[in-house]
Amino acid sequence: MRRMQLGARLRALRRAAGLSREEAGHPIRASESKISRMELGRVGFKERDITDLLLLYGVTDPQEHQRVLAFAREASAPSWWHSYGDVLDPWFQTYLDFEQAATLIRTYEVQFVPGLLQTEAYARAVISLGDKTAPDEIDRRLRLRMERKQLLQSPEAPKLWVVLDEAVLRRPIGGTPALREQIESLIEAAESPGVQIQVMPFASGGHAASGGAFSVLRFPYQELADIVYIEYLTGSLYLDKREEVDRYAAAISRLFIEAAPLVDTKSILNRVLKEL
Repeated sequence: MRRMQLGARLRALRRAAGLSREEAGHPIRASESKISRMELGRVGFKERDITDLLLLYGVTDPQEHQRVLAFAREASAPSWWHSYGDVLDPWFQTYLDFEQAATLIRTYEVQFVPGLLQTEAYARAVISLGDKTAPDEIDRRLRLRMERKQLLQSPEAPKLWVVLDEAVLRRPIGGTPALREQIESLIEAAESPGVQIQVMPFASGGHAASGGAFSVLRFPYQELADIVYIEYLTGSLYLDKREEVDRYAAAISRLFIEAAPLVDTKSILNRVLKEL
């Protein structure tokens, strides 16, 4: 979270100084794309670079200078998933940073139950579908995913609002017993005040998100804009341009309307269970 706060603060200071990302990159010998990644909290920070940027941005208040540097030091501290670095792709480490900092996560899924809601057996089956299927690596990835789920039990848990395509509930990932356990877990999760689950039935036909799965994450600070996360086979996309985020936010809002109402979720899940 500190890395994101720091990036957002640097972006605000740069804009206040009337400088482009390209202009900001010259003093620290950085490309425009690196400045963009810094401002999104996707890369680490060197104190020297921060000091040079503050000088360029005209920050003369000693307290502000020290506050920003303190953010930089805290942002450099390893996250809880640091010990899983051997099995964690760099692009997903960025998502975990965002996930931990978010206050609201809205997601649409067409293939799998979202990671935060997966049971152990279901998660193991999903992980085993990947290319890296060495047993010890599967075990470590599974431990990471189960530890990640603890976020929903923490006092700082984000609100999670999920729309599941009905195909997610019908696809027997891990076999019928694993899927049954997973659906039972979804029924239980839907009772939590911080988790809302809706189902997009097959009968609905076309809908607002026919392009595929995505998530929209919101953060607790005004200077932190919403982020759209889209995962693909070998990596992910993070969208932060206002016009792109607005289109995805509008799409997820329409999905909430087009999907079966929240009050029907439990009955839908129970019906799927009976049909397994």
